[in-house]
This record gives sequence, C-alpha cells and structure tokens, in this order.
Amino acid sequence: MEIQVKSFLVTVVVALVFFLAIIFGARNEQLVTISYFVAKGEYRLPLVLAIVFLLGFIISWLFAGYHILKLRLNVRQLSKRLALAETKNNNDVDA
Repeated sequence: MEIQVKSFLVTVVVALVFFLAIIFGARNEQLVTISYFVAKGEYRLPLVLAIVFLLGFIISWLFAGYHILKLRLNVRQLSKRLALAETKNNNDVDA
C-alpha cells in the first residue's frame, strides 16, 4: 500500500512539473531553432520543452524499471536460496 501511495505522489509531482513547463512555455511563445546533424527546424518553445521533458521522463523511467526488475529478480533468487538453506538446515537438525 505504501508503494502505491509513493508512486502516486511521484506521478503527481512529475505531472505538476510538466504542467509548470507547459505554462512557462505558453508564456514564452518565441520560436527556437533546433539544428540536427543534417537539418534545421524552427519550433515553438512550449513544444520543445514538452518534448524534452517527456523524453527525459521516459528515459529515466526505463532505466529505473530496468534496475527495479533486476533487483526483484535478485531478491527472488536469494529467497529461493534462503528457503533451500533453511530446508537443508532443518533436515540436518532432525537427523
């Protein structure tokens, strides 16, 4: 239950930051020039801010998800090893 509340609060904070970025961008309607390797484009500042924020969030979420999955697999493996060791220890005590 605590994890769900924490996840909800983090999501709310991220949404607020995203909303503030959109408000900031809406108040600054200038065009910005983005130079790619082979092309150049002019975009409105709110769009650039929203895309960069969203890409950063998605990349961070993917890295965090990878590490959380890795830790969960490690915990599962260690739990199995612990259960096996406890079973072996109980059999040695009984004998």
